[in-house]
Amino acid sequence: MSAAGPVVRMRDVSKVFTSVDGDRFTAVESLDLEVGSGDIVAIVGKTGCGKSTTFNLLLGLEEATTGSIELLGHDPYREFDWFRSKLGVIFQTDRLLPWRTALENARVGLEILDFSEKEQNDIALQWLHKLELQGFEDAYPHELSGGMRQRVGMARAFCLSPEIFFADEAFGHLDQSTARRLREVFLELVTESRKTCLLITHNIHEALEIGSRLVILGRPGRVLADMETPTNATRAEMAEFEDRVLDIIENNEVVG
Repeated sequence: MSAAGPVVRMRDVSKVFTSVDGDRFTAVESLDLEVGSGDIVAIVGKTGCGKSTTFNLLLGLEEATTGSIELLGHDPYREFDWFRSKLGVIFQTDRLLPWRTALENARVGLEILDFSEKEQNDIALQWLHKLELQGFEDAYPHELSGGMRQRVGMARAFCLSPEIFFADEAFGHLDQSTARRLREVFLELVTESRKTCLLITHNIHEALEIGSRLVILGRPGRVLADMETPTNATRAEMAEFEDRVLDIIENNEVVG
């Protein structure tokens, strides 16, 4: 964690869902997590380990059953409106509005924040160009490839200049080559802007490509391990590290 202190702090957080029949299901249990300013953290784990619930808790879409959550010193659930423009979210699918062009989709958040039309266009064009979409500003979603649509979704998030980026399985639906290129672009832009980033993924290789720190979740959602990702590692060393991560996930036991 950076010396500037945590901008994300989860303390002893649990989330229990209750069905209409009264059955209780624990999705997250006693989860502790801190993320420092400028950190790029990848959260990885099996399907059903609580990654999506953790994501929703951090975004203020769900209220924790017990424990406390703070982003930038504020409670994301109780102070939801305070976070307008402070969080940038890149979803699993692009979620573009089909009746709007790439430029019009990219500037949606700026419209909501009442930026002038000139500011909206200037900022949106800047990010569309950084994301290699020159010449496609006036294209509609059905005229774009899956990778290009996801770039528009990324531009929409970057336009807000948020304090924290959240990426939820943002590259998993793309082909391998497109996903790899988009991960490179995303990491370059996040690093350049010195923003904090949390990536949630089931893909260990993707987590290691983007995250400088790896948090492994087990069932029910709790931290099994929290480790720095290798730097300047050989292919063999990286493969060995991936195998270690996979073993931790499969054993579902906390690593001391």
